[in-house]
Amino acid sequence: MDSTKKNLHHVIKAFINKGDRYFIAECVDLPVVTQGKTIDETIENLKEALSLHLQDEDFSELGFVPNPGLFISMELEPELKVA
Repeated sequence: MDSTKKNLHHVIKAFINKGDRYFIAECVDLPVVTQGKTIDETIENLKEALSLHLQDEDFSELGFVPNPGLFISMELEPELKVA
Protein backbone atom coordinates (compact mmCIF):
# COMPACT_ATOMS: atom_id res chain seq x y z
CA MET A 1 0.00 0.00 0.00
CA ASP A 2 1.22 3.48 -0.85
CA SER A 3 2.33 5.27 2.36
CA THR A 4 0.46 8.44 1.36
CA LYS A 5 -2.83 6.50 1.34
CA LYS A 6 -2.23 5.38 4.94
CA ASN A 7 -2.29 8.99 6.10
CA LEU A 8 -5.59 9.89 4.47
CA HIS A 9 -8.56 10.57 6.75
CA HIS A 10 -11.48 8.14 6.55
CA VAL A 11 -14.01 10.52 8.11
CA ILE A 12 -14.82 14.20 7.94
CA LYS A 13 -15.19 15.50 11.49
CA ALA A 14 -17.74 18.14 12.39
CA PHE A 15 -18.92 19.72 15.62
CA ILE A 16 -22.43 21.00 16.34
CA ASN A 17 -23.25 23.41 19.13
CA LYS A 18 -26.29 25.45 20.08
CA GLY A 19 -26.09 29.15 19.34
CA ASP A 20 -28.55 31.73 20.61
CA ARG A 21 -31.16 30.92 17.95
CA TYR A 22 -29.72 28.16 15.74
CA PHE A 23 -27.61 25.04 15.87
CA ILE A 24 -24.23 25.65 14.22
CA ALA A 25 -22.18 22.95 12.48
CA GLU A 26 -18.51 23.46 11.74
CA CYS A 27 -16.10 21.04 10.10
CA VAL A 28 -12.80 20.46 11.84
CA ASP A 29 -10.65 19.72 8.77
CA LEU A 30 -12.47 21.68 6.07
CA PRO A 31 -13.65 25.31 5.86
CA VAL A 32 -17.36 24.42 5.99
CA VAL A 33 -19.82 26.03 8.42
CA THR A 34 -23.62 25.97 8.34
CA GLN A 35 -26.61 26.29 10.64
CA GLY A 36 -30.18 25.15 11.13
CA LYS A 37 -33.18 25.62 13.40
CA THR A 38 -33.14 21.95 14.45
CA ILE A 39 -30.39 19.36 14.78
CA ASP A 40 -31.83 17.39 11.86
CA GLU A 41 -31.97 20.50 9.67
CA THR A 42 -28.40 21.38 10.65
CA ILE A 43 -27.14 17.91 9.71
CA GLU A 44 -28.93 18.04 6.35
CA ASN A 45 -27.50 21.53 5.71
CA LEU A 46 -24.03 20.25 6.64
CA LYS A 47 -24.31 17.34 4.19
CA GLU A 48 -25.40 19.72 1.43
CA ALA A 49 -22.64 22.24 2.23
CA LEU A 50 -20.02 19.47 2.22
CA SER A 51 -21.34 18.10 -1.05
CA LEU A 52 -21.07 21.53 -2.67
CA HIS A 53 -17.64 22.20 -1.16
CA LEU A 54 -16.24 18.85 -2.29
CA GLN A 55 -17.80 18.86 -5.76
CA ASP A 56 -15.13 18.26 -8.41
CA GLU A 57 -12.38 18.09 -5.75
CA ASP A 58 -9.65 15.45 -5.56
CA PHE A 59 -10.27 13.96 -2.12
CA SER A 60 -6.66 12.78 -1.74
CA GLU A 61 -5.39 16.33 -2.26
CA LEU A 62 -7.62 17.39 0.63
CA GLY A 63 -6.29 14.54 2.77
CA PHE A 64 -9.29 12.19 2.54
CA VAL A 65 -10.02 8.77 1.08
CA PRO A 66 -12.70 8.68 -1.62
CA ASN A 67 -16.22 8.78 -0.09
CA PRO A 68 -15.21 9.48 3.53
CA GLY A 69 -17.74 9.07 6.33
CA LEU A 70 -19.07 11.92 8.42
CA PHE A 71 -18.43 11.96 12.19
CA ILE A 72 -20.44 14.56 14.11
CA SER A 73 -19.95 15.40 17.77
CA MET A 74 -22.29 17.68 19.62
CA GLU A 75 -22.17 19.79 22.74
CA LEU A 76 -25.35 19.65 24.80
CA GLU A 77 -26.52 21.81 27.66
CA PRO A 78 -26.44 19.89 30.95
CA GLU A 79 -29.87 18.80 32.17
CA LEU A 80 -28.84 18.65 35.82
CA LYS A 81 -28.01 21.65 37.94
CA VAL A 82 -25.00 21.03 40.16
CA ALA A 83 -25.02 23.01 43.41
